[in-house]
Amino acid sequence: MADAEVGDDVLGDDPTVVGLQEFCADLLGKEAGLFVPSGSMGNQVSLGALTRPGDEVICEAGAHILHYEGGSVGAHLGLMARSFPGVAGVLSADIVADAIRPGNDHAPRTAVVAIENTHNGAGGAVFPLDEARSISKICRERDVAVHLDGARIFNAQAATGNPVREWADCADTVTFCFSKGLGAPIGSMVCSDREVITEAHRIRKRLGGGMRQVGVIAAAARVAIETGVERLVEDHEHARRLAEAIADLDERAVDPRAVQTNMVYIDLRPFDLDGPQVAESLLAEGVLALGAPGFMMRFVTHRDVGSDDLDAAIGALRRVLSP
Repeated sequence: MADAEVGDDVLGDDPTVVGLQEFCADLLGKEAGLFVPSGSMGNQVSLGALTRPGDEVICEAGAHILHYEGGSVGAHLGLMARSFPGVAGVLSADIVADAIRPGNDHAPRTAVVAIENTHNGAGGAVFPLDEARSISKICRERDVAVHLDGARIFNAQAATGNPVREWADCADTVTFCFSKGLGAPIGSMVCSDREVITEAHRIRKRLGGGMRQVGVIAAAARVAIETGVERLVEDHEHARRLAEAIADLDERAVDPRAVQTNMVYIDLRPFDLDGPQVAESLLAEGVLALGAPGFMMRFVTHRDVGSDDLDAAIGALRRVLSP
């Protein structure tokens, strides 16, 4: 990062950013890329570039864009979000086919179907490639765009062996994060055709995402994309080990077979505990995990959690959950 060659990315002449954008676009089989500070901003500039105010976005009921981005779909873009419950975060092609509005002056225009891979709210579940292809076919026949919130798309690749560009082929816009399993400190990428990326660049500026000598960040992202993908399988193995250890304490808390990637969601009700309680107790043991209000808790494995660290976390969980 300290040695990165930099320019002015607002003007499009930071060579490290330009190189990263071209590398990622080629990797996903798209014409162009746009480096943004966060995955949430990536989703916003993508949806904004594909729509106009008053349009409708169809998504799954637990979608990140619906629950974890501060209402930006409505507040920043003037869009309506209409959600439908899926199975493990998967919105089926049949649901999409029925949900797309035929188009008249009384209803919002269905402009985009947004899918998420892997699905955060569904515990890191992979969106099946065949279903994504079926949704893409329906949408293209009915002149509706597809946005792929691929924050953890490389985890889907590691879990299935399907190259990321096969999912990208199903979408008009694709985002992914450098700052999750890949291990960079910050940054996400949007990939699409050149016309869409041109509009996304304008929206990024409107949202305050135009950065100057940002090559110092893009350099870390380049390292992440070049060195972080192959090792994701290790994170998945660690997540399964963690799930199995928790299931040994009480099989009602988690089904290890449902752990597809690097996330483990556990139900704390069998232990008569809640998320904040367990998070506080684990913190005292040197373990960081997300304990939201209620009885669910999320653990995420990543490149900074080695095998010994995992053993320490499992030991701490045993002490906290079964004192």
